[in-house]
Amino acid sequence: MEREGEIAEGAIQDAAGAESFVGSEVFDRTFKEGMALVEETAAYLDGEGRRDARDLDRGAALAYAGESMRLTTRLMQVASWLLVQRAVREGEISREDAAAEKYRLGLKEKGEPIAPQHFEKLPLILRDLLERSERLYGRVSRMDEKLYTDASHSQASGGSEVARQIAALQNAFRSS
Repeated sequence: MEREGEIAEGAIQDAAGAESFVGSEVFDRTFKEGMALVEETAAYLDGEGRRDARDLDRGAALAYAGESMRLTTRLMQVASWLLVQRAVREGEISREDAAAEKYRLGLKEKGEPIAPQHFEKLPLILRDLLERSERLYGRVSRMDEKLYTDASHSQASGGSEVARQIAALQNAFRSS
């Protein structure tokens, strides 16, 4: 799967590459994988996961609650991003609109990593879902960067005076 992510990143070099990427088999597989993982996670957390959580000690139960929230947030970010890219492919929104911050992959996880003694007590299914979602999120995050960050930097540097000024303002606000 990591090789697939490298191929996708290599295909995204410019607007034409971005357009071909969202129409590619790699994108289709990533989309299907993401949506299937969302469904699998929801089914687990609503069913077997509830039963598993009841059997945990207090520390592990708190870790379960926190990690399941991070898991669902991560997957909703991925699913939203994938749906936006599909909308671009279908012509429902433009690539420029999809580059808006509200459509970008926005999760930048902060906080303390789960304590190893609690992680080891989490149900194996949840641990597997966490690891798979992190890998998927990493791939999609790299795709998002390639599609939109690289493109916006090149447009701002070679584009109109207005684009350069907007880029300068964005950079000023980011650093403050």
